[in-house]
Amino acid sequence: MAALLEARQVSKVFGGGLFDKRVTIALDHFSFAVESSPPQVTAIVGESGSGKTTLARLLLGLISPSSGEVLYQGTDIRKLELEGRGSFLRDVQMIFQDPYEVYNPFYRVEHVLEAPIAHFKLATSASARRALIENSLRAVGLRPEETLGRYPHQLSGGQRQRIMVARAVLIRPRLIIADEPVSMVDASLRATILDSLSELNREYGMSILYITHDLTTAYQISDNIIVLYRGAVAEAGGVDLVVGEPRHPYTQLLINSVPSPNPDHHWGAYDARAADVDASNGSQVTVPDKSRAQRLLSTCPFADRCPSVMTICNEHVPPLYRLEQSRAAACFLYSNTVSALAADQLNEVISPANV
Repeated sequence: MAALLEARQVSKVFGGGLFDKRVTIALDHFSFAVESSPPQVTAIVGESGSGKTTLARLLLGLISPSSGEVLYQGTDIRKLELEGRGSFLRDVQMIFQDPYEVYNPFYRVEHVLEAPIAHFKLATSASARRALIENSLRAVGLRPEETLGRYPHQLSGGQRQRIMVARAVLIRPRLIIADEPVSMVDASLRATILDSLSELNREYGMSILYITHDLTTAYQISDNIIVLYRGAVAEAGGVDLVVGEPRHPYTQLLINSVPSPNPDHHWGAYDARAADVDASNGSQVTVPDKSRAQRLLSTCPFADRCPSVMTICNEHVPPLYRLEQSRAAACFLYSNTVSALAADQLNEVISPANV
C-alpha cells in the first residue's frame, strides 16, 4: 500500500538566477514517508534555517522541489487530477506558526470554520453547521459563546491558534503538518495546544508532523523524531532514544543547549566550532554559485562545526548508519561498527513496529 504522503529524494535550492548567482541550500535529498496507518506523531527539529519550514511547504505543494518528488498515495502532487487534489486538500492540513495571518481581519473568526464546512459539504443545514462548529471549539477547550462573533484582533494568540486546531477537528484530516504551532503563544497555553494535538492523534486517528526548534515540546508530544541540520538528516529514531542518549554531535549540541535545573549540569559544556554561516539564513548555507553548492553537498554538512571532525568528513557525505533498531545517525564515527542505510530506508528506523 502506498504511503499517505511521501517525500522521495527531495531537494530544494533557492537562488542561482541570471542576475544573482548565489544559491541557498534549504533541503538536500530528503526522503520520508507518512504511512496510512497507524497514526503517529513525528517531530522535525533543528535550529532556525535547517530546512523545517521549507520541508512543510514542499509537503503541502506550496512550492515545488528542485529535484525529487512529493507523492500523495503514490501520485506526484503536481500531477493530481481535480478529484485527487480535493482528497489531498482534505487529508493533509496545515497549522501555521502565526495564526493571525490565516484570518481575514474583515471576517469574524467563525468564517475560518464555516468555509471548510461549505467546501467539503460537512453539514446540510445551518443548525447542523452551528453544532459542528460549537463541538469542535469545545474539543479544544474554547467556549463558543466567548469565541464566536468576534474578530481576530479581539482574541488572544492562543485562542486564534486553538481555533485552527478546531478547524482540523472539523475536517478530520489524516495528517496535520504543524509548523511551530506554539512558538508565538504564552507558555501557559502551550500545554493546552499540545494536549489538543495529542488528542487529535489519539481520539481521531490523525498523524501529526510536528515541526519545531523546541526539543522540550518535541519530547513531550512525539513518538519519534528527525533532527535536521542544513537540510539533511543528522539523527532520527524513537524520541526517548534520540533525546535521552543523542549519538550525533549536532544532536548532542542541541540537547546540551537546553538549560537544566541541575546545578551539576554545566550548560554549554559541549563545544562546537564556529561555522561560516550567513546570519540571515540561520544554519542554511548561501554560496556564490551552483558549482560551489555541489562541492559543499559532497561533504558532511556539520564538518565545519563538529569537534570530532575527521578527514573523511570533508571528502564525503555520511550516510545514515543504523545504530539500533529504532535509531540512525549520519556520522562517520560509526562507519566501522554498523551498516549504512539506503537513502529511502529512514522509515525503517522510525516505523511503528520499531518505535
